[in-house]
Amino acid sequence: VQLQASGGGLVQPGGSLRLPCVASGSVNVMAWYRQYPGEQREWVAVINSGGAPNYVDSVKGRFTISRDNAKNTVYLQMNSLKPEDTAVYYCKAVRVRARGSWHYWGQGTEVTVSS
Repeated sequence: VQLQASGGGLVQPGGSLRLPCVASGSVNVMAWYRQYPGEQREWVAVINSGGAPNYVDSVKGRFTISRDNAKNTVYLQMNSLKPEDTAVYYCKAVRVRARGSWHYWGQGTEVTVSS
């Protein structure tokens, strides 16, 4: 499975961005992570195949993760963006089968929140 993330860019504080990530095949769990310079990647939001989302506390109420299973696509709608949201955002997907699970990463898309 290959993941293609996009949608990053420069936005002013309080602005919005929408990050899509398209998977080349069906997957069970899709998630977004972000990475600050010099730090490890951290989890931001996750959504399972049934559509149940979960978020890190710092983005609750501002970010929304959703998915279109027909298009194998996950979205991260980011509203009320803050400078501390500036990071490289990565899409991750997990395919679960009876014989095991497989984890896939997309390339990062850079988000910069600055005036």
